[in-house]
Amino acid sequence: MLTEFPTARLLTNRLCDRSLAYGEAQRSILSLAGAAQAQAAISQWDGYAPTPLQSLPSIAAACGVAEVLYKDEGHRFALKSFKALGGAYAVERLVAEHRADGLTVTCATDGNHGRAVAWGAQRAGIRAVIYVHEGVSQGRADAIAAFGAEVRREGAHYDDSVRASAAAAAANGWHIISDTSWPGYEETPKAVMQGYAVLAMEVESQGGRPTHVFVQGGVGGLAAGVLSYRWEKLGAARPVMTVVEPDEADCLYESAKAGQLRTASGDLDTIMAGLACGEPSLLAWELLGIGADAFMSIPDAAAIATMRDLAAIGVVGGESGVAGLAGFRIAAASAGMRAELGLTPESRVLVYGTEGATDPVVYRALVGRSPEDVGP
Repeated sequence: MLTEFPTARLLTNRLCDRSLAYGEAQRSILSLAGAAQAQAAISQWDGYAPTPLQSLPSIAAACGVAEVLYKDEGHRFALKSFKALGGAYAVERLVAEHRADGLTVTCATDGNHGRAVAWGAQRAGIRAVIYVHEGVSQGRADAIAAFGAEVRREGAHYDDSVRASAAAAAANGWHIISDTSWPGYEETPKAVMQGYAVLAMEVESQGGRPTHVFVQGGVGGLAAGVLSYRWEKLGAARPVMTVVEPDEADCLYESAKAGQLRTASGDLDTIMAGLACGEPSLLAWELLGIGADAFMSIPDAAAIATMRDLAAIGVVGGESGVAGLAGFRIAAASAGMRAELGLTPESRVLVYGTEGATDPVVYRALVGRSPEDVGP
């Protein structure tokens, strides 16, 4: 367990009513039918296979629960990230809708989403222009360019890059493939999030029956995608969901605290680069604001410790990919947090390992070993 991080915060969501049915307003954003459509398309891609759902018995024992399941997205296609399910799927939908040559897609990214959009554009034979901010490592920028995309570096933070990408799209007639939404821009983010729901479908098909889920925050797209599937299908019987963010990029936590959309309280300076988002997605918040049970913020040191502890048992987890597990371990070590979340010795916990070593240089610097030395 992680016991040395007293700055971690847990906030139960006072707006969450677990008896609330998943109604038409929610289904207009994400739905079981949409998830099935996404799964049918993605399962036809070359190299598709459900990513491993690994049991971590030593961590479960240390944390005093019956089971910890780790959905290892480090094995997702060539991208080593869950983002392949969202950005590339949205590109495919766009191309099918327009059926035109000469399309250009663009987006902003902290790394993984841009790589997914670039990969999707390469698969479709169209141009991609990807915006990264100054905090994105050169290794991640190079990985995007390796899929044939033009990479432009602009802005200090992710939200700056979002605005730069949107301005370029408006000026040039490009199509934005964003995993965040804002007023007037909703359909493509719906497709991105709908692709993420495939993760929940895979867990179900692999026999995962969690009582608790800890999932990464960011702009909220992944959390909304996996929440929507379980909420519509299971209603009040769905697992208790906690959304975990870096303490310097806690826009969902702050929104839950205020009961309405808010920006992050920190400066977005976090090693969890894929979660360094200052503003929530409007559509994601419409689901998470009333459907997520709790929100949590954690320090970078907790993510690094969790990366190292996973490496010790042969699991490669990237710095953003381990946030959910780090949050759970902190909660498990706190009597107060355990009580708030209903964690007991019988609990079965699911976490999403959303990325592997997407930047091997950064991974080695944080863990002290190369990803190849740790595991497959």
